[in-house]
Amino acid sequence: MSTLQSQFESAEANSKLLSEKPDNPTLLKIYGLYKQATQGDNTEKKPSFSDIVARAKWDAWTSRKGLSTDQAKQQYIDLIEQLRNG
Repeated sequence: MSTLQSQFESAEANSKLLSEKPDNPTLLKIYGLYKQATQGDNTEKKPSFSDIVARAKWDAWTSRKGLSTDQAKQQYIDLIEQLRNG
């Protein structure tokens, strides 16, 4: 297993242990980076306008389009570390 992958898995576990729940924009950033890191570019159908939560998540993931999985993993790791350390 690569070092980046192990760091990513560690950050994923640490994301569940944050002392405070991040605000919604930060949660969406975490979500978008996670999806990009694990699944690559978003190819899902855009949710309907009335499904606000699904639409926000779709937008957060789509905004990462073109980012390599390794880049997304590193940004995810960095963000979780920043949130853990204040």
